[in-house]
Amino acid sequence: MASNVYLDESGDLGWVLDKPFRNGGSSRYLTIAFVVCPAEKKHLLQRIVVDMYRRKRFDPKQELKGNNLTVPDKCFFAEKVRKLVSMNPDISVGAITVNKSKVRQHIREDSNKLYNYMIRLAVLPAINGHELVNLIRDNKTVKVKSGNSLIDYLQTVLWFDYDSHTKIKDIPSDSKRVKNLIFIDWMNNLIWGRYEDNNTQPYDILKNVITSRKLFF
Repeated sequence: MASNVYLDESGDLGWVLDKPFRNGGSSRYLTIAFVVCPAEKKHLLQRIVVDMYRRKRFDPKQELKGNNLTVPDKCFFAEKVRKLVSMNPDISVGAITVNKSKVRQHIREDSNKLYNYMIRLAVLPAINGHELVNLIRDNKTVKVKSGNSLIDYLQTVLWFDYDSHTKIKDIPSDSKRVKNLIFIDWMNNLIWGRYEDNNTQPYDILKNVITSRKLFF
């Protein structure tokens, strides 16, 4: 039985840290969040997205981004997700956030390696043991300098370091068409906002039902 993993990131991989974020500077934090869901339950995530669109009275043909949600919107979303995960133990939400100001200079020279390593730390423990994982992410291909794709990198670590039989299938997708990529965009923005903007209220609703790791804190 296949599982779907929806993956996204908030923040950026820039290193302009001597200027304020949103005013010429880079984000101070980068968050990568994901949700692991049995393929046959993907409609449960979609249902939450539809509920939010109704709450906002937003055109369903348009993409509603996480940075357009108010704090009450995010709390509404967080409550929905908390109930979903509590009632469905086979659905899990995880994230990893890096404090970019403490990343050493030589690591900053190849941000893709940092990005890939973050995914390795956060996602692989969550999918190890699944027979087939569909990795569904917004149309982006992140490569390490060796030329290996992100998926090749993750698959190699799974098979050789984890001695796992899990197979990963990469499915780059359009977030405007895949509602569950909108779901994970909102989740990402909510968790990242806990660190970047100290917006703790929505995060506190979810913190007991998600696995959230920190790197270089």
